[in-house]
Amino acid sequence: MDIKKVAVIGAGLMGNQIAMQAAIYGYEVVCYDIKPEMVVKAEEFSKNWFAKRIAKEKMTAEEAEKIQRRLQFTTDLQAAGKNTDLVIEAVSDIVAIKKAALSSIDKITPAHTIYASNSSYIVSSRFADAVEDPSKVINMHFFNPALVMKIVEVVKGPHVSQETFDTVYAFVESIGKTPVTIEKEIYGFVVNRIFSALTREACYLVDQGIASVEDIDTAVKGALGHSMGPLETLDMTGIDLEYNVYMEKFRNSGDLADRPAACLTERYARGEYGRKSGKGFYDYKK
Repeated sequence: MDIKKVAVIGAGLMGNQIAMQAAIYGYEVVCYDIKPEMVVKAEEFSKNWFAKRIAKEKMTAEEAEKIQRRLQFTTDLQAAGKNTDLVIEAVSDIVAIKKAALSSIDKITPAHTIYASNSSYIVSSRFADAVEDPSKVINMHFFNPALVMKIVEVVKGPHVSQETFDTVYAFVESIGKTPVTIEKEIYGFVVNRIFSALTREACYLVDQGIASVEDIDTAVKGALGHSMGPLETLDMTGIDLEYNVYMEKFRNSGDLADRPAACLTERYARGEYGRKSGKGFYDYKK
């Protein structure tokens, strides 16, 4: 299937950067959010990013202008869905929210439209019935920051048609990323299952007072060769995201072991989401 127009639903940090990445590689892109303030923030981020690229001579002003003409930001769902070939869903990792977003835009898009979810953990079979043709719903998971990280997980759910998988796989390659095939659905896919094991243990060590946040990160970086510690990484990706991921899993399983760690819950309650809020495990306001 030939993809020409892309709509990104959710103008947060991930959705915005995914939209920019697709526009850089030649696609017509509309980045939509229901909240006007999110659209304004996303557009400002985009303009500043391109300005910095020009200043660093990574891109000419003419190149940046051409890309920005291909990239629109809107609160108009009709404009986002009309004549769209690929919808990339980048809303919160909560099944009800994903279903509502997909169901709304499915009423507008053409019959051939593919729906690719950037869900970090939740398999697409849990929300594929939100659209008329579930065979066109698939997980396409980018990593933060999406403009930098090369890997994208593409998941072969039991409901996903071969055409959908092949089209999304080719799209990932076409925007300069490296697709990794996940042969079967599993919660968290590959990378986040491994990452969650690391961060859950790091949070346990914090909660038990075994070592400081700084020493835990220093140990992991120095002894395991990681470029960032697990708690630094949570600050970058967003403590609110991690908290909501655990809460959604807990709501589904009812298992008390699936609840978020105390150090995550406390920071979430205080609005300390990491870099985006200025404070998380570390203080970025200093």
